[in-house]
Amino acid sequence: MNLSLSDWIGAVGVAILLIAFLLNLFKKISATGLAYILMNIIGAGMACLASWLIHYIPFVILEAVWTLVSLGALVNYLRKR
Repeated sequence: MNLSLSDWIGAVGVAILLIAFLLNLFKKISATGLAYILMNIIGAGMACLASWLIHYIPFVILEAVWTLVSLGALVNYLRKR
């Protein structure tokens, strides 16, 4: 099985998102903590890029919004500090 660059980018991005979700679910990291926020920005950004590379616009929109919301959370996090 040969994975393309977009496959690798998407798989890593989704893995980061799922790890963040699981770590939060099992109370290892907080949903308002820096690690969770950064994992969401990076994971969703990578998934967005992979979707763009394969021209799948519905997921480009989904992941772009996820990235932007996470960036907003980062701004709020930094303002509180």
